[in-house]
Amino acid sequence: MNLKIMLAAAFLPVAVLAGAPAQAKVIDQSEIGFTVAHTAQVAATPEDVWKMLRMPQKWWSKDHSWSGDPANFWLDSQAGGCFCEKLPDTGKGLGSVQHARILFAKPDEMLRLSGAFGPLQGEALTGTLTIQIKETPTGAAIRFDYIVGGYMRFKVPEIAPAVDKVIGEQLIGLAKALGGSLPPTRAEKAAADEAGEGDKPAPSEKTESGLDDAMADLLADPPKPDEAAKENEAPE
Repeated sequence: MNLKIMLAAAFLPVAVLAGAPAQAKVIDQSEIGFTVAHTAQVAATPEDVWKMLRMPQKWWSKDHSWSGDPANFWLDSQAGGCFCEKLPDTGKGLGSVQHARILFAKPDEMLRLSGAFGPLQGEALTGTLTIQIKETPTGAAIRFDYIVGGYMRFKVPEIAPAVDKVIGEQLIGLAKALGGSLPPTRAEKAAADEAGEGDKPAPSEKTESGLDDAMADLLADPPKPDEAAKENEAPE
């Protein structure tokens, strides 16, 4: 199948997303790769988030599967374990797909996987998805960072936003499976409004030096339990 057709088939269904996480962006890109990040807060404990992470069949989108049925997903959450998918028998025997391999698993805190998802799998790429979980006053904060690098036949400026939407959809699915994302606080909304395009750092600047720093933007002003409830009840 033509690469452009594969890209359209795999990524265009998520061009319009509802209920997106509060923060999502292509953090960085160059000729050899890119980084995307998505964050959300949920009213669930880190333990519950970890349990759900281990069941991709409950939250990973069927639109980004090879079989079209999320029931065929499974994940072995130990180092070296597989995030894989069964392919139904079409008369020639059962098939399977490895979406990613587990690199790091720390229950209730972090899961890191190595894999080039979807049509990226056919390229000479390395993809690293780091999923972080942090406890908050209202439940848990979740962050997805996906870093892709290597040689590919896609143009980075075209593929990076598409992959960004796909990764964002998976976090949306995870949040929904946990009861839905908490709305941003008024302070977070105000900060987002004040931070215009001119306030963004240059691509060469290093703004995230470690795992804790990577969560700092999400945890700087977490919603209080009563404030989150008011945001849910009050009309915009």
